[in-house]
Amino acid sequence: MSVDALSEKAEFQRRARFIWLRGLAEKTGVFLGAIALWEILARTVIDPFWMSMPSLVAERLWKLAVSGDLLYHTQATVLQAMLGLVSGLLVGVAAGVVLTRYSRAAEAMNPIIMGLYSLPRIALAPLFIIWFGIGLLSKVMMVFSFVVFIFLLNTMQGLRAVDQDLVDLMRSMRAKPGFIAWRVQFPSILPWLVNAARISVGLALIGSVLGELLGANRGLGWYVEYSGGRLDTTGVFAGLVALMVVAIALNTVVDLVERWLVPTRP
Repeated sequence: MSVDALSEKAEFQRRARFIWLRGLAEKTGVFLGAIALWEILARTVIDPFWMSMPSLVAERLWKLAVSGDLLYHTQATVLQAMLGLVSGLLVGVAAGVVLTRYSRAAEAMNPIIMGLYSLPRIALAPLFIIWFGIGLLSKVMMVFSFVVFIFLLNTMQGLRAVDQDLVDLMRSMRAKPGFIAWRVQFPSILPWLVNAARISVGLALIGSVLGELLGANRGLGWYVEYSGGRLDTTGVFAGLVALMVVAIALNTVVDLVERWLVPTRP
């Protein structure tokens, strides 16, 4: 590599580092500003009973962390969300592949699929409790119902967007179906699956918390409901902050997976 090329590479890395640091500083500034505004309003304008204060929320989170309750409740919510998310991914992708392969069946089932996809999940809660009880399985199935159609529809759309000329070329070269699926179709639907995962992370947490609100004895959703029942605003905000941190962490994981699986995307 020439000296000029090395110099350009170093300059590019320097500018990328500067842009990243500037973005981090801006995000940190906005976050600290919002926290400071909340604290000031709670101390001067609004009764803390209604919205608590960041200092009180931080103190509550610290107490929950020290006692082990924060980890106890977070583990339950995340476990339910991840089990439902993974099962939705596997079933949704498999069903999407099958329906894309049999297009006439997909066309016939489209009204049913869209009807189930549009059905408010809260309406399914009584059935899930009757079928699966109030244990772990009912929460997992609630999450599953939120995410499975996201993966199914994205898989079908991604497979339909595959370059058919490339598939025909591979077939003309006597490539086996498995080879075509692995080398052509799977890489083509990866961005669609990553986008589905990005959407589904938030929905998985919603489903997990919704299941806890309907019947549970642990989890961040349960803690929020428990605190609300005791008119403990600080506890409610502590649970919400913990949920927000979990959501940020899971979205960060999705970003890292995307960079690993789809490195060419900007």
